Amino acid sequence: MSDLQIPEPVAGFIDTVNAHDDQGFLDAFTSDGVVDDWGREFQGREAVKAWSDKEFIGATGILTPEEVTVDGNDVTIVGDWRSTHANGRSSFAFIIDGDKLSRMTIREG
Repeated sequence: MSDLQIPEPVAGFIDTVNAHDDQGFLDAFTSDGVVDDWGREFQGREAVKAWSDKEFIGATGILTPEEVTVDGNDVTIVGDWRSTHANGRSSFAFIIDGDKLSRMTIREG
């Protein structure tokens, strides 16, 4: 990952995810943050946690970034996702709000 220039807070978020740190994962989002997982939207801490416990952090996922695109506060990471829930090349699009993430949108990479 060292050759990719991934800006904060996205770089730290990926480290947190790969460490399966559920508290750090939740803390990375704004209080009304949204996860859009292939069109299913989860807004707010409780909804995001319930989704993550089953399908993201709870699925012991590892994201290996392969591409990064930065456009202002929008950062998109395309990489290989491996977990007990889902596997494959995926796109993770983030909207940054200060030092937090306001949205993460997951689609096919």
